[in-house]
Amino acid sequence: MSQTVATKVLVIGYVWPEPRSSAASGHVMQILETFLQQGWDVTFSSPAGIGEHKADLLALGIRECPIELNNSSFDTFVAELAPNIVLFDQFMMEEQFGWRVEKQCPDALRVLETSDLQSLRHARHQRLKERLKTSDDQNDFSALFAPALREEFEHMADTDLAKREIAALYRCDLSLMISEVEIDLLVEQFEVPRALLHWCPLMLDNPLPEFSPFEDRAHFLSIGNFRHAPNWDAVLWMKTTLWPLIRQQLPGAQLHIYGAYTPPKATALHNAAQGFHVMNWAEDALQVMSSARICLAPLRFGAGIKGKIVDAMLCGTPNVTTPIGAEGMNGDMPWPGAIAETASTFADAAVQLYKDQALWTQAQDRGRELLAARYQQQVHGPALIERITLCRTNLAQARRNNFTGSMLRHHHHKSTQYMAQWIEAKNRSS
Repeated sequence: MSQTVATKVLVIGYVWPEPRSSAASGHVMQILETFLQQGWDVTFSSPAGIGEHKADLLALGIRECPIELNNSSFDTFVAELAPNIVLFDQFMMEEQFGWRVEKQCPDALRVLETSDLQSLRHARHQRLKERLKTSDDQNDFSALFAPALREEFEHMADTDLAKREIAALYRCDLSLMISEVEIDLLVEQFEVPRALLHWCPLMLDNPLPEFSPFEDRAHFLSIGNFRHAPNWDAVLWMKTTLWPLIRQQLPGAQLHIYGAYTPPKATALHNAAQGFHVMNWAEDALQVMSSARICLAPLRFGAGIKGKIVDAMLCGTPNVTTPIGAEGMNGDMPWPGAIAETASTFADAAVQLYKDQALWTQAQDRGRELLAARYQQQVHGPALIERITLCRTNLAQARRNNFTGSMLRHHHHKSTQYMAQWIEAKNRSS
């Protein structure tokens, strides 16, 4: 009696997953768990060092295999593994290892987990830097928030990062996009075929069965990995502008800021007299979120969708954010809190939500409804497996249809192979 051979998946991670440190790692873990639920055989590899909050993949039944950049030992590793599916976590991993995968396992389905469009985030960061250089106004940033997609394209199109990232999308058979807005940007402005993209947002179980009530909660909370530039910029804007405006109206208010990898420049901002508390890493992010009354997410640039806001909804904690923070998250549904474009309106909305129990409860209910409508694992998990299965079934025809991707893969892999051989020869001779 024949046995069914399990589908083998190789994941090449930019970092080892730390789901309690970043939403990007949390999304990777959700994808891995979806694969495991199918009975697939999963191996996770990465050239990165081990972080202090790394997930225990072995306990889940996932093999861990460290790899090295510019090392032909990867060829032997991937040839012996012979994966059916290779998932690249962020486009730089496809740049580094895609040609080696192509050489050893040309029939493996190539999937790119984008996390967010890094070229979009970078272009927005550059615009913010220019705005801060040319104006001392720390209040009104409405001109930066959610411009038309054509304007985003104009800012991105000439950048090296956009060309590299979108070339990687073409070289892969399927790219997982966390934001519908980014799909629209790629399809409508960059003319990337929609057939290469799949909407795969955060995939969540149900919210906490019972939320802590309004009267049992206190303080404002902000959370996010300090190594992520948008989070650090948000902390600075809170320190210099937003928090003083909130404290003018709520003199006894307290703000607790949590984040992994807290640098000295962040701890230097701690000031208990101002109610501005830098708390370092949260052992249990959902626990601290559940005890806070309001989540603040004043993001002036960024991309993708925001894990901190999803966590807030999971805990029944209303949030105040910017159009950047809300982008791609709620579709046409009401926002579970408030969205503001200026520091003054942001502070006013935060104070009003903090004080008004009826408004606060309405925002909490909206969060529960939004999670149910858009972020259910039992919806997006099967949809992801179905899309991958369809791609595998029609892989040869899909690659013919994606001639641009085949052409880019051909030239990229030839040039990268020559460069890698030169680097290895140089390393051997030194």
